[in-house]
Amino acid sequence: MTQPKAERVAVAAPEDDANGAAHASEAAAPGRAAGVGGPRSAARAAAGIDVPPAPQLGDSAGRTRAYHHGALPAALLAAAETVLARDGLRGLTLRSIAREAGVSHTAPQHHFGDMAGVLSELVARAFERLADRMEASGREAAPGRARRKAVAHAYVEFAIENPDLFRLMSRGELLDSARPSLMAARARAGRVLSGDVDAARDDNRQGTPFLPLTPEHAVAVTSAWAYVHGLATLLIDNRLNGLVRASPAFEDAQALVYRAIETVRLMADD
Repeated sequence: MTQPKAERVAVAAPEDDANGAAHASEAAAPGRAAGVGGPRSAARAAAGIDVPPAPQLGDSAGRTRAYHHGALPAALLAAAETVLARDGLRGLTLRSIAREAGVSHTAPQHHFGDMAGVLSELVARAFERLADRMEASGREAAPGRARRKAVAHAYVEFAIENPDLFRLMSRGELLDSARPSLMAARARAGRVLSGDVDAARDDNRQGTPFLPLTPEHAVAVTSAWAYVHGLATLLIDNRLNGLVRASPAFEDAQALVYRAIETVRLMADD
């Protein structure tokens, strides 16, 4: 059976620049490292002297890592999300992503073009996950008010679990809004949020994300979206803690937000 082709990229050394230069110097001298590689190793092997095997791709001692064909972009996006959650948006750079993934610093640019490309693909994946989350919650609830509440809860829960990613999803100035994957993911999330829990991933209505709406329904969806998004943003930005302290009835800000979702009419027919 033909094995999947592996895409090889150079791993960014974890050491600082000075140590990296030292490693580069060692690499430039064939056979200097303890009998691994180079003509000297070949001579020793020919003489019957045991020679340690060279590090394999992905070994902790190696300087390269192998990804199966097509897997590197996903690995880079996973690394980007890790850096974002750990270091915030300010710490998210092409080099930090490459370093987290353990690949050459040129790999993100090679696959995504620039930082806007990386962020756009990262946000596209986030919108797909948000849509999955809302869709799953919506399917478990009865149509109508209960379903809208379930979708709203899923929206807020996603924000709680992914605060920095959730904030990035609204930073349109950092994204390539014309990127097809981002357009499609936003459209699907919008349709699920508006009540279409059967919104398909492969729906081609990229320019028109929502089902046909009456003016009244469009206003209702806008109001409900703004309300739930505002609650989620206030919650993850810790803006509600003062209200919680002023009202001991709520254990924490999350409980306050959930009560707000349950008591406010998200649509006119609630």
